[in-house]
Amino acid sequence: MDLYFLTVVTEAIDMRSFSNLWFWIVLAVLWSTTSHWVIGVPFDMVRRAARGHEPSLHDMHVLANIQARRLLYIADATGLITTAFTFFLVTVLALLGFLYEVEFAQAILLLVLPMSIVGWITLRAARQVDGLDAPDLGNLLFRTRRWIQMVGIVSIFVTSMWGMWVNLNSSVLHG
Repeated sequence: MDLYFLTVVTEAIDMRSFSNLWFWIVLAVLWSTTSHWVIGVPFDMVRRAARGHEPSLHDMHVLANIQARRLLYIADATGLITTAFTFFLVTVLALLGFLYEVEFAQAILLLVLPMSIVGWITLRAARQVDGLDAPDLGNLLFRTRRWIQMVGIVSIFVTSMWGMWVNLNSSVLHG
C-alpha cells in the first residue's frame, strides 16, 4: 500500500516544471504582484497620487517612508547573511539545474535570480526615499517600477524560451 501511495503522489506532483501549468501561473502571479507593489506601496495609490488625489498623496508618502525604513533596517541588520544566502542559493540552483540537469532547479532558478535583482533595485530605491517630497517620491516609484518591469520582461522572455526549449527536447518515450 505504501509503494502504491508513493507512486500516486509522484505522478500527481510532476517535477517537470516547464510542462506544468502551475509553474506558468506562479510566474504570472509573481511578476504581476512584483510590479504592482513598489517598495511596499501599491501602484494604484501612486497613480491616484499622481492625479492629485490628496489622501492618496499623503498615504503614498507615509507608506513609502515606513516601508523604506523597514527594508533598510532589515538590510542593515541581515545584509551580509542575506547576500551570502542568496548567492549560495543561486549557485546551488544553477549547478543542480544546468550541470546536473534537474528541471525543477532550473525553474526555481529562473524565478529566484530575477527576484534577487528586483530586491537589489528595491533596496537601492528605498535608500533614496528619505527626505523626498511627494512629487519626487512619485517619480522615484514610477522609475523603480519601470526597472522592475524591464527585469520582468527579460525574465519572462528567457523563462518562456528556455521552457519551450526544454519541452521541445523532452520525449515522452525516453522519460
